[in-house]
Amino acid sequence: MLLTAMIAAAASAAWAINREYLPGIQWPEPPVVIPGEGGRPPSDAIVLFDGKDLSAWEPADTWPVRDGYFVEGRGDIRTKQSFGDCQLHIEWSAPTEIRGDSQNRGNSGVFLQDRYEIQVLDSYQNHTYPEGQAGAIYKQTPPMANAMRPPGEWNTYDILWTAPRFNDDGSLRSPAYITAIHNGVVILNHFEVLGETPWADVPKYTAHGPAPIRLQDHGHPVRFRNIWVRELKPIEGTRIHEPRFKDHDTGREWLVSEGEEPPAEGAGEAKTQAQVTREKCLPKNRLRLRRGDRR
Repeated sequence: MLLTAMIAAAASAAWAINREYLPGIQWPEPPVVIPGEGGRPPSDAIVLFDGKDLSAWEPADTWPVRDGYFVEGRGDIRTKQSFGDCQLHIEWSAPTEIRGDSQNRGNSGVFLQDRYEIQVLDSYQNHTYPEGQAGAIYKQTPPMANAMRPPGEWNTYDILWTAPRFNDDGSLRSPAYITAIHNGVVILNHFEVLGETPWADVPKYTAHGPAPIRLQDHGHPVRFRNIWVRELKPIEGTRIHEPRFKDHDTGREWLVSEGEEPPAEGAGEAKTQAQVTREKCLPKNRLRLRRGDRR
């Protein structure tokens, strides 16, 4: 019996090697993006600050620019361009001279879509409430780790932002999600944002579309440099047939819904490669898919 089972298992494994899953979606070639060298942005990035001026921001004259960086000034500043789903890179430094403690030390903030804050704060050996330290989604969750460099050294935030979606009546269809990396350390892993991030109110969502990135003036001389963003757009595919299996030994194909083994000859939907090819050439309604959709 053992020998019989081993032979059957070997035969099944050999057959499985010749069986291929065909998802039935035709994908376009991904666009080529040239990575940046030496800290430079990738080729498709929108540069928000290159060390020269704040022409991508408004107001552009209230935060002073010097020596390749700019310093927190009078009032918040916002990007002129609005964004939804995006990848954001930003570098910042708390003041070298340590003054104050808790929230009164190197405080600023990066607001995605003008209303969802990831905290900027000198959290190096500086005790404060966890959901208010550097890398926190303010008043919602602390970061998973404190990766802060000493005062005066440069920190990096690399952020993946999925914008919230709203129904036509303004109700929430899906919340925002954020993944953030602080100095190479994951501090937020696909965190579900609970809503806007006020200091005194309960987080909630209000319907909106793309919106600017905002930097907060909190009265502390925090420095910023090398800021760029990539708009994240899903790759769309076209369904050309229902998901199938293909037996490369016989050329037969059958629907996944019919099971992992081919139907008996003449039964069900098992077809030769020629039949399937003819089917693909027939006019049909084409379903637009995005990578990650399940249909």
